Amino acid sequence: MQTWLHGRDLIGDLDFSREEVETVLDVAFDLKRKRALGESHAYLRDKVLAMLFFFSSTRTRGSFEAGMAQLGGHAGFIESKSTQISHGDTPKEIGEIFGRYYDGIAIRHCDWGVGNGYLNGVAKASRVPVLNMQCDIYHPFQCLADLMTIIEKKGKDLRKKKMVVSWAFAASYQKPMSVPQSLVVQMPRFGLDVTLAHPPEFKLMPEIMNMAQEQAKKFGGKFEVVHSMEEAFKDADIVYAKSWGAMVHEPDGAKGAEIIKKYSSWITDERKMALAKPDAIYMHPLPADRNVEVTDGVMDGPQSVVYDEAENRMHAQKAVMALTM
Repeated sequence: MQTWLHGRDLIGDLDFSREEVETVLDVAFDLKRKRALGESHAYLRDKVLAMLFFFSSTRTRGSFEAGMAQLGGHAGFIESKSTQISHGDTPKEIGEIFGRYYDGIAIRHCDWGVGNGYLNGVAKASRVPVLNMQCDIYHPFQCLADLMTIIEKKGKDLRKKKMVVSWAFAASYQKPMSVPQSLVVQMPRFGLDVTLAHPPEFKLMPEIMNMAQEQAKKFGGKFEVVHSMEEAFKDADIVYAKSWGAMVHEPDGAKGAEIIKKYSSWITDERKMALAKPDAIYMHPLPADRNVEVTDGVMDGPQSVVYDEAENRMHAQKAVMALTM
């Protein structure tokens, strides 16, 4: 166990070593137990977290606000549109000033080609930890919650378990790529054999693919890419299917939306889930486009763990905040 994470940023999934991630999970499970038993765990009394949002949220805002309150502190919600950021405040100024007002700065900025750079710019100027609530490249807290959920359902020894990370159709908008990118980088570190499935136009960033291969090689797992949902789902232990945009292939939003329309058959339904193992679990970070991205029968069915997964966002986030702030 690593016992000194105080002051550390968490922006990319590899910012914490595997051993440090294991420490986060140990603390998260302990905090979940304390929450269940009603035990006080006000480790961040009198601490204040700035939550700066450039992108709308349901679970992220709710879980960070509730988690910070349970830790004895306060979370301040700041919508970028209500600030002077659009009138001149730079990442340096946000880092310098918020770093003096707050004990931690959490930011959600998913604009393609902008978000991750913004977070790193703030972190460079900040004297307090900067936490990534989701950017255009990574979603580390979602990934920690996912890993926590998989351990709950499949046990601590995940070696040779097959995890499918699949693209799925969604008509609402070009969703960020950060969830699948975090998953393919983080999950091989814990022995999972990861199969990434997507239509040809929905590639992940080349540097992320290289990182995924490196982590699989380092930790003895497998990482492969297929272009068929059915092929990917066969004999899977974990199915994680969601939509993401074609930004690597086509950064223009309107043209990317037209590409999405070609693949309406990429829906997670009962027929495809039947290809996985009988005890396979279905995961999704939410919100999902019901009966477009996934059928009601799968989302609300016995294999779905989406609500446990959503709850674990709060516990994983509390662990990182308690350790870093």
